[in-house]
Amino acid sequence: MITKEGIITTATLSQAWVKTVRSSECESCEAKDSCHESDNEKEIIVQVENTINAGIGDRVIIGFRTAQLLQLTFMLYVFPIILLIAGAAAGQIAAPIIHTNQSITSLFSGFVCFAIAFMIIRKLNDKLATQKKYMPFTIRIMHRKQ
Repeated sequence: MITKEGIITTATLSQAWVKTVRSSECESCEAKDSCHESDNEKEIIVQVENTINAGIGDRVIIGFRTAQLLQLTFMLYVFPIILLIAGAAAGQIAAPIIHTNQSITSLFSGFVCFAIAFMIIRKLNDKLATQKKYMPFTIRIMHRKQ
């Protein structure tokens, strides 16, 4: 599990918005654009599941589930490459059947499959963004605001 420290800026019974500092892990994250940046580029506001009933001004530890992060990483980086290779191989096989140049057909079909992979990722992103298991969550309150 990846953890970060932050301060709650807004809270409801089920959700909280935590201001935290952008780290090097953020740069490689697919969801970095959905985090709301504040005026300072190093600070971001992340929406989390408020499982500990934290209030505004509380300093909290938030967590990200590693298993889900690995699934998303696979989907973003490995899945498109697999489809690219599969498309290129399909092009190599299909070229003699449709009487075209193998290299051009392989290149074209690989590119099409690569683009399809990103369309699939885009659709899945919208679906997964609403699932609780992919959302960061509050772990504990480090310091409660008086």
